[in-house]
Amino acid sequence: MSGGGAVTLPLHAVAHGRAGDKGNRSNISLVAYRPEAFPHLVEQVTETRVLDLFRHKGATAVTRYELPNLHAFNFVIDNALEGGVNSSLSQDLHGKTLSFLLLGEIEVTLPLDCVPKGSRYL
Repeated sequence: MSGGGAVTLPLHAVAHGRAGDKGNRSNISLVAYRPEAFPHLVEQVTETRVLDLFRHKGATAVTRYELPNLHAFNFVIDNALEGGVNSSLSQDLHGKTLSFLLLGEIEVTLPLDCVPKGSRYL
């Protein structure tokens, strides 16, 4: 890795996200703050890691769509909404907060030059 060393940090330190729903599927976008971080996220934020993170909610599959021109991803997570808006007993029926789970629970290791300037992780 370049940039004078590497650091392991939570995903929210190098990317932001949003979540939405369609039936019993959650859609989570993940957008790198810096373009240099994107290739590292491609390697580390895999369908397998995301599925493992959401298994406790009943998730059965994850499809990752890469949007390299935007330095972003869209993760489609099947069966992650406990039946969906009309069936779930969850307080967050639409899964809007699920992006926070992804951003807070997955850690990544990146070169220091991929971390946004002014970050508390520098």
